Amino acid sequence: MPQQNASAKPASRTLVIGVVVFYLVAALAMVTANKWVLNTTDIPLFFLWSQLAIAALLFMVSDALRLLPDRLTFNLETCKGLIPMVGLNVFGLSFSNYTLKYVDASFYQVARGMILPFTVCTSFIFLHSRPSLRILLCCGLVTFGFFVGVFLDGTPLSLVGIGFGVASSAITALHSVVIKQSLNVVGGSALALSWYTNLLSAIVLLPLLLFAGEGAGVVKLFFGVDELLVKEDAMSPFATFAWGSFITGVIGFLMSIASLLSIKVTSPITHMVSSAVRGVAGSLLAIWLFDDIITTGRASSIAIILLGSILYTWVKHKETPVAPAAARRVSYERVKMDDIEAGEKPTKL
Repeated sequence: MPQQNASAKPASRTLVIGVVVFYLVAALAMVTANKWVLNTTDIPLFFLWSQLAIAALLFMVSDALRLLPDRLTFNLETCKGLIPMVGLNVFGLSFSNYTLKYVDASFYQVARGMILPFTVCTSFIFLHSRPSLRILLCCGLVTFGFFVGVFLDGTPLSLVGIGFGVASSAITALHSVVIKQSLNVVGGSALALSWYTNLLSAIVLLPLLLFAGEGAGVVKLFFGVDELLVKEDAMSPFATFAWGSFITGVIGFLMSIASLLSIKVTSPITHMVSSAVRGVAGSLLAIWLFDDIITTGRASSIAIILLGSILYTWVKHKETPVAPAAARRVSYERVKMDDIEAGEKPTKL
């Protein structure tokens, strides 16, 4: 990541609030639109491919119109260096979509609630970062919240959906370890990393969705008789799929662009608080839009997971050596809101 001037002024409160609000709205819109489409389609991988393809296309259009701060490039050697990143991205997003397809939107956060414990484990294994007792207690609290949701929810749950959620959490944890190495491959440019990740993931996913047997479903979506059986006031499956793909593709592209701004104006604690608010808001939206049922067990699970995550962020903040304000602005690197960075070795300036 290019270094900033140490004398740069801190971002204004208005700018910070604007970035946080954007991520909250965008993340909620992504989950809601995904669930809306996945409720009507049996081709989740093709839906994911459409999102990635639209985002990659928007990158190319923006580059052609000179709307981006840097010109986009395509280099085969760079592609080779990003193989681990792309592989994790494809499987992580695929498992995430399958999770959302098989579980309620309000249970999605519970199903993927093991991200923090898995992240701490992968940091210990790959980064040799030994977690403190307080960090382990926070992870234990999050794990307890996950099992509360699984065993005390009180409604029928999809074991397949829970399995995909756990697998998605594990891959997200690995992703947080690989992302720093991947940034080095593209010269520290978050914009270039987003461009390569979207494009290469779309290329890799295309044969995989055919191998998964979604070819027949794609043909049915475009040429099937379902379009003729739609009620007069209802949206057809194809229209739902097309609008959902367009909306989520555009949001994914905008989030990639906004990450450049987020690097400068936000902090890990801000991300964690935003994630907590997003989790509660997502559950309320699920009740309103999808008629999901929030049982006592599910509400307790979400609350425990959020509490453990917030406590982890507070403990991590207390355990991190204090650096001068200017140095912190230079060394901080943003991770995705769904990821919780743990145990990374401090970057040498």
